[in-house]
Amino acid sequence: MFRRLREDIRVVKEKDPAATGAMAILFCYPGVQAVCAHRAENWFWRHGRRGLARFLSQVTRFFTGIEIHPGATLGRRVFIDHGMGVIIGETAVVGDDVTIYQGVTLGGTGKEQGKRHPNIEEFAVVGVGAAVLGNITVGARSKVGGGAVVVDNVPEDCTVVGIPGRVVAHNGLRVCPADPYRRDLLPDPTLSQIGLLEQRVAQLEETLAQRDAKVEAKVQKTVREFEG
Repeated sequence: MFRRLREDIRVVKEKDPAATGAMAILFCYPGVQAVCAHRAENWFWRHGRRGLARFLSQVTRFFTGIEIHPGATLGRRVFIDHGMGVIIGETAVVGDDVTIYQGVTLGGTGKEQGKRHPNIEEFAVVGVGAAVLGNITVGARSKVGGGAVVVDNVPEDCTVVGIPGRVVAHNGLRVCPADPYRRDLLPDPTLSQIGLLEQRVAQLEETLAQRDAKVEAKVQKTVREFEG
């Protein structure tokens, strides 16, 4: 337990330049407090004391502004920075060394049963106000931009922005619209319209080229007849 707490304090020192010392982190960082409290709440949840676990999670929510369902699974060194308004659902799985900023929702998309919340793999970052919804996976080391709404899987080492979320970079390189890393995401209506326009222009150019070829052939035939 104390080893996990030391890890939590160390990761805050590494990721937050405003962190001044262990005691300040322990008493002034609600993200650390919420993660520590969740470990006890999750233990009660897994051992059949679910009513007590839910009650304690609401007490934690009252004092920290962070709502983590006691059934959620958090890895080691999870850093919730600032944290106000963070919501993590019952079947969410957050991997090791994940960073979550304030206002993030790891939620569901309806009243489905079973696994209905996202998996956030190790070293991923979920930006301010982002919503990651449904039984999907955000790959390791990927970044979800602030305010994004992600409803489909995100590959590893990608950056996702927008509503709905779309991949704009992979391994630090900008992704073009036709990149295969975008194929599992929701279609972009603007790009779809541009694609249709490009197809239409290509068809018109082909039709004009055929017409020009026919006119040229007629002209050549007329010239030969005149010369003959």
